[in-house]
Amino acid sequence: MVALDTLSEATLRAPILTLRGINRAFPKGSGEIKVLADVDLSLYAGEIVGLLGRSGSGKSTLLRIIAGLIRPSSGQVIYRDEPITGPAEGIAMVFQTFALFPWLTVLQNVEAGLEAIGVSPKESRRRALSAIDLIGLDGFESAYPRELSGGMRQRVGFARALVVEPTILLLDEPFSALDVLTAETIRTDLLDLWIEHRLPTKSMLLVTHNIEEAVFMCDRILIFTSNPGRVSDEIEVLFPHPRNRLDPAFRQLVDEIYAKMTARPSAGAAEHPQKLHLASWLPIVSPNMMAGLIETVAAAPYHGKADLPEIARNLQLEVDDLFPVAEMLQNLGFAEVKEGDIRLSADARNFAELDPQPRKTMFAQHLLTSVPLAQHIRHVLDERPGHRAPRVRFEQELEDYLSDSAAEETLDAVIDWGRYGEIFAYDDQAEMFSLENPEG
Repeated sequence: MVALDTLSEATLRAPILTLRGINRAFPKGSGEIKVLADVDLSLYAGEIVGLLGRSGSGKSTLLRIIAGLIRPSSGQVIYRDEPITGPAEGIAMVFQTFALFPWLTVLQNVEAGLEAIGVSPKESRRRALSAIDLIGLDGFESAYPRELSGGMRQRVGFARALVVEPTILLLDEPFSALDVLTAETIRTDLLDLWIEHRLPTKSMLLVTHNIEEAVFMCDRILIFTSNPGRVSDEIEVLFPHPRNRLDPAFRQLVDEIYAKMTARPSAGAAEHPQKLHLASWLPIVSPNMMAGLIETVAAAPYHGKADLPEIARNLQLEVDDLFPVAEMLQNLGFAEVKEGDIRLSADARNFAELDPQPRKTMFAQHLLTSVPLAQHIRHVLDERPGHRAPRVRFEQELEDYLSDSAAEETLDAVIDWGRYGEIFAYDDQAEMFSLENPEG
């Protein structure tokens, strides 16, 4: 935790923000889909806290609840000893997408937040110029967003949030839309300003799915599970700033977090993975990605077993890129994922040596054995006289259990896999499934 000399010891111990039993659900048909479940959180002065989890775990929803942009279904957000019922003064947010007004200059974009809270034009101009200078954009005050690079546009987003001198700065994956080098530069610059006490904010809450980013920046990390989102683990990061990613202790903590995020929910489940059911949500993972990971792990120096953090670093993959691929290989019976490692099955090692057509045949066998939705689609097509069925027929079944977007994504994933394995055909324009070879 970063010490703040201007704060008393008692103030440091008292949370700035407290979340109590936050739940959030959205209506779905006659029921509801729960996004957040019983989330408790305290945020203290002088710390950066990370919310680490995969896409869809409810992290961004939680951030918007804290910002007062949406209401929880139940539970309370307490800020300055008062419950938040709407946008709160002293809480600002930096978004993943830059969210700038394209018709305004850099200076005007930064001033916009001050105008909204009634700051005088003269004071607004002074504070905006100061924030622009602080964030490293001095000289670009009159530029429009279209004239700026992605990194510069995100710096404008930071300046616009900081100009209101927030007590709490909420960061919603602020670096994920940037290239690796630009993200690293802005991340380091922000940390330098924080460590030097040059930011007009007491605490930051960072939503991310990048494990190294969380360990690099944060004093505490809360790991979120999905469906619904809830805090499964809290990790204190004790390394002093600046942090060295190559330090063995840093690497060890990253590995430990990978292990926690790949752990199955109950004892013994890693050895006996939970089976998918018909309405299981499935991520869009291309067969090429799965084949590529199999080939990588099968080859030297891994020879069938690899450390996921090392694979992520070598292939420059994020958590949201790597985990779905590894877990689908596990669901399909091609791999075991346990304690941050991936171990290929005998079939997967064989798959890595096969030519394209035998690969397709093996993949189809595993798909029909392991994914009930693929089995269901093929069964319906086999049973129908014309061996055809519309997409909406399966989408409506899924929507009884999943959100519309999750149902669409799940069906798109199975369509991709079914086409690759040649277990059915699909016409995108007609949105129709069929069997090209009903006897096959």
